[in-house]
Amino acid sequence: MTVNAVCRECKQFVNNSPFFGKRLPFHAGNRIMKPLREKGGTHMYQKEDVRKFLDEKQISYEWFDHKAVFTIDEMLEIGLEKEEDIAKNLFLRDNKGKRHFLVVIRENKQADLKSLGEKIGAGRLSFASEERLMKYLGLTKGSVTPFGILNDTDCAVEVIFDEDFRNLDAIGVHPNDNTASVFLAFSDLVQIIEEHGNSVTFLSL
Repeated sequence: MTVNAVCRECKQFVNNSPFFGKRLPFHAGNRIMKPLREKGGTHMYQKEDVRKFLDEKQISYEWFDHKAVFTIDEMLEIGLEKEEDIAKNLFLRDNKGKRHFLVVIRENKQADLKSLGEKIGAGRLSFASEERLMKYLGLTKGSVTPFGILNDTDCAVEVIFDEDFRNLDAIGVHPNDNTASVFLAFSDLVQIIEEHGNSVTFLSL
């Protein structure tokens, strides 16, 4: 596994460093810049585009390259020592297929889709197809992540975070590819999504 730790304010860059498994200092003063593209563009954000995006925004992060993983259990098996920060991401649709949701919960939780559908007034929820996943987020199975929002040019996907994340400094997600994981300040991730134009809701899940 390759580990890259980047702190934009301290100008630190370390490969396979002692930052492995440790939380980087996150700086409230990081500057948020304009997106790399305007809405309606055709560019799809892939793994290295996400890295460039974070660098352009001067956001501190810790990057782990690893073998392809498709489940939370497989992520834990590769030896990430920051497992308490790992997120589970669910891409859902309503019964009519008109509303789509990216639901982000703690890795040790199970989502009650019936209860969630009632809370958000969406009725019966189900997992969206791989075709819809690609259409709306530009992602493939096993790579679902909040960074897929960068590919949602119409800002059609509604993002729902578990309230529990408010109590964490960092969150771990894929950078639009399941061969890497990136850990960054949770507040930075929420700001990225909101500035892109997608709605963000916090619920107890």
